[in-house]
This record gives sequence, structure tokens and C-alpha cells, in this order.
Amino acid sequence: MILSPHFTLEELTHTEHRELENIPNEIELANLKRLAEFLEGVKTVLGGKPIMVNSAFRSKAVNDAVGSKDTSQHRVGCAADLRVPSMTPNEVVQAVIASGIGYDQIIREFDRWTHISVPNDPNGTPRKQALIIDKQGTRAYA
Repeated sequence: MILSPHFTLEELTHTEHRELENIPNEIELANLKRLAEFLEGVKTVLGGKPIMVNSAFRSKAVNDAVGSKDTSQHRVGCAADLRVPSMTPNEVVQAVIASGIGYDQIIREFDRWTHISVPNDPNGTPRKQALIIDKQGTRAYA
């Protein structure tokens, strides 16, 4: 299923844990559509560069298997972990912040990928929370 010009349902529900079911319900699917449209804006901000999604929607079973918290925005289809081959995660974070686009959270994770999300509530105001997570812990992006 095509969710937006550059993102599909298959891409946003892909998991290496293929033995586990990872099928979104109607609300989660609606969130994934919002996320896909948001990622189109991110793609524009990044000059049309390819965006490779490592992880987006995660069922409870998949989320548990990867060791994430139940409160993760991935659980409800509102977050994606991504890489942009020609950019570092820090460059992605800087470009998104500078653009003014309405992200809920952006996290530079272990200098390996960028986590980005939309608000869980479709009518919610983006928090524009920017963080770094690495072996030193979690802290504000500065």
C-alpha cells in the first residue's frame, strides 16, 4: 500500500523479526499515513535525498523484541528511525531543526541513525523536542 509518494506501508512496517506479527490497526495505519506525509516534508528539507527507514511501526511483540519501552511512539505508528546515506545523523538533525518543520521529537541516536516523530494526537501541537541518546545517556540536543 502506498502511503505517500515515497513511502509505503511495507517500508514503514518492515522488521527483521519476521516471525512476529507487525500489522497496524486502523488508528495506527492513520498515524502511519500522517508519518509518511511528514517524511515527505523531511525529504524536501533534505534536498530530496533518499531516506532509508530502519524502523517505523512496531507491534508490541516487535517492540518488546527490540527492547524498547511501551511508551515508544513507534508503537502507535508516529515515529521512524532513519538514515540518509549522504548525511550524518547530526547533519539530518541540524537540517530538520533549522527548517522549522513541525517535528514532535528528533533524536540523534548513537550517531548511527535519526529518530523523528509526529505528535501521537493528530490534532496535537508538535513538541519540537530535540535530544541525543548515546552511551553517555539521554540529554538535550545542543
